[in-house]
Amino acid sequence: MDFSQTYFELFGLPQSYALDRNKLDTAYRELQNTVHPDRFASRPEADQRVAMQWATQVNEAYQTLKHSVSRGVYLLKLQGIDAFDAGNTKMVAAFLVQQIEWREALDEARIAKRIETLDTLSDDLRTEHRRIETQLAELIDSAHDFEMACEAVRQLRFMDKLIAEVGDAYEELES
Repeated sequence: MDFSQTYFELFGLPQSYALDRNKLDTAYRELQNTVHPDRFASRPEADQRVAMQWATQVNEAYQTLKHSVSRGVYLLKLQGIDAFDAGNTKMVAAFLVQQIEWREALDEARIAKRIETLDTLSDDLRTEHRRIETQLAELIDSAHDFEMACEAVRQLRFMDKLIAEVGDAYEELES
C-alpha cells in the first residue's frame, strides 16, 4: 500500500463527487479486513505500527469520502483550494435570506412546541440538502467550477448544522 495515494485511489474509486456508496462501503470493509491491527498481533512491532497507520489512514479516508461536505472539501483540496478559506465568504443572497427564514421557523417551532413545524422544516432542509449535493456533483465533476463548488460546500455545511439543530429541537420537545 502507498501512503501517497489519494483516498479515491486507496479504495479503487474514480475521483469524483458523485460516489457509489455501496462500492465505497465494500472497498472499506475489504481494506479494513486486510490492514486491521489484530491481524498483525503476532508480527514484529514495526509491522504492527505500519498496520495501525494503515488502519488509521483507511478509517480517515472512509469518513472523509462518505460524508458529502468532507468529500467536497477533500476534492477541492486536491485542486489546491481551501473551501473554508476565511477570505472567501461569498454566498448567494437568496441562500442567505433562506437561512434567516429557516432559523426563524426553527425558533418559532421551539417556542410554540410544534412538532409539525419541525417535520416540515426537516423535510425542506433535507430536500434542499439533496439539491445542493446534486449541484455540487455537477460543479465539481462536470463543470469544474471550483469557485461555485466552494460556495456549495459552505452551503452544505450550514445545512448539516441546521439539520442537527432541528434534531436537537425534536429532543427538547420530546422531553
